[in-house]
Amino acid sequence: MAQMEVENNESSKRSLQTQLEESLNSFKTLEDGQLVDGTVIQVTDDLVFINIGYKSEGKIPVSEFAGELPKEGDVIAVVLVKLEGRNGPEVSFAKAKAKQVWKDLRKASDEKLPVEGKIEKEVKGGFDVSLGGDIHAFLPISQSDSQKVENPSKLIGIVSKFYIERLYSENKQNIVVNRRKYLEETVEAARDKFFAETQVGATVKGTVKSFTSFGAFIDIGGFDGLLHINDMSWGHVTRPKDFVKKGQEIELKVIRLDPAEKRINLSLKHFTEDPWVHFEEKFHLKDIVEGTVTKLTDFGAFIELEEGIEGLAHISEFSWTKKVSKASDVVKIGDKVKCMILGYDIQAGRVSLGLKQVTENPWDTIAEKYPVDSVVHGKVVKFTNNGAFVQLEEGIDGFLRGEDISWTKKVKHPGSELQEGQEIDVKILDVDAPAHRITVGIKQLTENPWIKFAEEYKAGSTLEGEITSITEHGVFVKAPCGVEGLVNKSNLSDDKDVPFEEAVKKYNVGDKINVYVVDVSVERERVAFSVKEFKKAQDRKEISKYMASSADNDNESYNPFADALRKN
Repeated sequence: MAQMEVENNESSKRSLQTQLEESLNSFKTLEDGQLVDGTVIQVTDDLVFINIGYKSEGKIPVSEFAGELPKEGDVIAVVLVKLEGRNGPEVSFAKAKAKQVWKDLRKASDEKLPVEGKIEKEVKGGFDVSLGGDIHAFLPISQSDSQKVENPSKLIGIVSKFYIERLYSENKQNIVVNRRKYLEETVEAARDKFFAETQVGATVKGTVKSFTSFGAFIDIGGFDGLLHINDMSWGHVTRPKDFVKKGQEIELKVIRLDPAEKRINLSLKHFTEDPWVHFEEKFHLKDIVEGTVTKLTDFGAFIELEEGIEGLAHISEFSWTKKVSKASDVVKIGDKVKCMILGYDIQAGRVSLGLKQVTENPWDTIAEKYPVDSVVHGKVVKFTNNGAFVQLEEGIDGFLRGEDISWTKKVKHPGSELQEGQEIDVKILDVDAPAHRITVGIKQLTENPWIKFAEEYKAGSTLEGEITSITEHGVFVKAPCGVEGLVNKSNLSDDKDVPFEEAVKKYNVGDKINVYVVDVSVERERVAFSVKEFKKAQDRKEISKYMASSADNDNESYNPFADALRKN
């Protein structure tokens, strides 16, 4: 028994000695700045006591735990700030956490992994981001969001993921992070998932994000879909803001997906039936219908017949008689108008409408109202290079050609004879109702002087006229009855050796001149004169007189002039 007690005492002594040696050995391995594990032995309101295997426990302010206090028995990592402090070993949980955070940051930077942080405040050029463990990073404003930051203060307090752009030494703790890259990758992944899982016709929820002139962009999970103005309603939409509001959460139909271009088209109107399905039940060709003018263009007006059914009245279908230059001259937006259905294409969603077709077409009875050869009163309203338009009534014009102004004058431009606004009488020469064309004349109001001239002066006759002009082609001569003819330059002189330029020098405008009528054309209103032939005719006349005189004196005698005349 005594022996057993001695053995137990010896064993106890060896155990204490071993513990003492192990404790002494552990003391030797503890160094300032070392990261060690410790066991929580007590938690008070102000301090957390921890055993790090030293002769006395360490004390950590509860503020270092950011509200998440450990429990007794928990093993936590701490940094041994100073082994031989004033009140025992000085340890820090916050610095241990910072070491671990820095280690994680280094790994994330090397492996290009995102880290979590909180945007705490604005600084020059960007934001200060807390990454935990009292480690802060700089976030440039250009890298803070996937869109342009209009109000930086709205980002304060956001907890997000960031990529590490630059990481300097642990002592400097100089870190630059990028949130934009992470957001863009997140959005891209969400968009790819959307395209993979969503089919056309699916219903999705989204938030109205922004407006454009052609519609609204809808946020459907970090990425946008387009709600086009034409897909907001089957009816006419002028302003997208009349149908949806910014920030509004709405349900929409997916009507088009283009993964290659990353485009998503959404619709509100596809929740209801397409009104074109029942178009032919309500509308037919030649129907007279009433609609509302919704839009004006250079080429016509759009008219809504009912919600979702809109047709175009082309500007050419506005009036039977008036030439309409602008649709706004006839109708304005909001007007209620009657029109006729001229045609439609259900597949294309188009209807052709006419405004003039609901009124009587005056051209249907135009030939009865303006018979050929009747004389009417009108007003000159417009000139062209070859004529003038004469208004016979509102919207009905007759065309007066320059050649129909005067029988005798060569009118180069009607403006030389008429004035815009001048009231004149004209004769109806032709009516072409299908072509909406009436031809009128002024000269036809008087007798054609060419007929009288042709009766009095046939080819071979002579006359005295007055020179009205001299040109490079010859000399123009005004004859009796007011007609004018040309003495061609080849017919001005009987001497072939005298050139026209020399022969014409003895003539002046206003001179009286005797000419020979070579040819007369009433249809072409043209007469050709000749001075050369006039002189020949005079010579023949003189010879005839001489022959007649000689015959009376001596019928048997030889007469050389008579012989020459017979030869000619």
